[in-house]
Amino acid sequence: MKVSRNKDRIVAIVGRPNVGKSALFNRLAGRRIAIVHDMPGVTRDRLMAPVKDASFPLQVMDTGGIGATLNDDFGDMVRIEAEIAIAAADAILFVVDALSGMHPIDESVAQMLRRQGKPVILGLNKADDPKHDLNMADFGRLGFKTVQAFSAEHGRGIEALIKACEQAVPPPVVEELVEVAEDGTAELNEDLAIRMAIIGRPNVGKSSLFNAILGTERAIVSAVAGTTRDSIDSLYVHQGQPFLMIDTAGIRKKAKIDTSVEAYSVARSERSIRRADVAVLVIDASRGVTAQERKIAGTIVDENKPCIIVANKFDLYHPDGQMKARLEELEEHVRRELFFLHYAPLVAVSAKDGKNLSKVFGAIDQVKHASDHGMSTGQFNRLLQEAIERTPPPHVRGRRFKLLYATLAREEMSRPIMAPRVVLFVNHEDLMTPTYRRYLENTVRHSMKYDGLPIRFDVRAREKRQGSVKDLWKPAVRGTGGRQGRRKEDMAVADKKEKLKDAQRRVTAERSGAASESGAAPTPRPAAKRSAARPAAKAGASKRPSDTRKEGRPAVGRPASAPRSGLAKKRPAAKKAAGKRAPRVRQAPQKRAGKSPGPKRGR
Repeated sequence: MKVSRNKDRIVAIVGRPNVGKSALFNRLAGRRIAIVHDMPGVTRDRLMAPVKDASFPLQVMDTGGIGATLNDDFGDMVRIEAEIAIAAADAILFVVDALSGMHPIDESVAQMLRRQGKPVILGLNKADDPKHDLNMADFGRLGFKTVQAFSAEHGRGIEALIKACEQAVPPPVVEELVEVAEDGTAELNEDLAIRMAIIGRPNVGKSSLFNAILGTERAIVSAVAGTTRDSIDSLYVHQGQPFLMIDTAGIRKKAKIDTSVEAYSVARSERSIRRADVAVLVIDASRGVTAQERKIAGTIVDENKPCIIVANKFDLYHPDGQMKARLEELEEHVRRELFFLHYAPLVAVSAKDGKNLSKVFGAIDQVKHASDHGMSTGQFNRLLQEAIERTPPPHVRGRRFKLLYATLAREEMSRPIMAPRVVLFVNHEDLMTPTYRRYLENTVRHSMKYDGLPIRFDVRAREKRQGSVKDLWKPAVRGTGGRQGRRKEDMAVADKKEKLKDAQRRVTAERSGAASESGAAPTPRPAAKRSAARPAAKAGASKRPSDTRKEGRPAVGRPASAPRSGLAKKRPAAKKAAGKRAPRVRQAPQKRAGKSPGPKRGR
């Protein structure tokens, strides 16, 4: 298959450890890709990125430090990676330290570069001040024609360095046809490629899977946990579909992270999850799902990313058992431990033996097909309404969740694989419980299989209308309208109330002042009589039912002319005497027989 592409020229950055190669790589790329640290030997793998301010397509490649002996058992592997970068590059940027001066390792690296027969640019890093440019004479004995002083940290001399790199590489080729195999690497447009991030805890075989798919030793593989530090991007084509594969560092528990370099590596891995289209969660089938895998899976769910689960090292999982029984037992274990990723397809592979690697892309194609063939807005509304009628939502604080309308949100940036996002317009967003949310999600999944895709419900409350029907009858403030007019009207009403209160305070103060001048206490206002307030026509209705006297006949116990009072009637003397209880007579205690009272004791 022939693919039309723009050929980018490559410049490889090489040098001894801790001279600022990764800082220069980030400066030329215009973003933080490589980890920069004072500890030597941080960079191990090759990293590649386009130069931001280049006048034509130009790629820069970062490599690990060569020539020095480090106690991390990765010196030979790093040197091999640097040699691969030098062989693939069109020009070489040899970086040295301008402050520390010439080093014996610099001389040995220069001899190796002269044997390559490629253009070499000698770059003096850490030249923060113009007076540091005088150190160029010290490095003149290396024998390179193009020498450029710069500061990767402060950006001094970077423009001149880019121009020197453009002059060193061969003229750019605008467009050419490249022969690309159906299962091979190629340099294509990254915007059209599916970004798949390989995620997992350390030492589960992520880099081995990465190299096995590419068919080359692109990343350093070791039995030591934490070998990979930077996130490595590599373009790959499978059956005409381009993929941008991202190999990431292993994510350990935060309590076990003991160095700042590892903390930076974990941060790069989490950022790779956010920029990926699909997350490939790699687990060790021989050890099963651990608590750290559940945390990483929770991060994928929180980022709302499509996901597939790859069980690596399947050749070590009950090797003596039957294949069907092994697969069923493995799937039961994974579904039980990662129950919240029940929608993710499961693939069992062996990266070491290269078995079932094509099934990984088969699962990704399954996820892409589910993303391209979703439900329409009308189908979503009918499905959710039927689910609500079948199982009504629960009452929350005396109120019930009510769905008004549902629609599928459209993202601003279109990607090859996108998870569906459903916007629900409801009466009140707090009334939708998590259990009912899961019920709606399961209903949607039962009707339409979204394999590998999370379904996100964005609940939005109904917007309150500005004002009400009563507000239409209020006179509007002249010259204003809407919210500003209502605010001015409320302020006018508040001013009227305040003026009325001030007038009442003044009247009260004047009355109290006049009473104090006369020397007498202010007389309280007499309470209005109830009888005066009642109408004359209802005077007869005020009679109590207990008062059974007839009209014109005086009541018993009081004269007819006497005004009626609220006091109780006096009881007649005869009745009072009859109802009085007889006084209680206290009897003297009787003496006990056989005992004489003792003598009286004096004081």
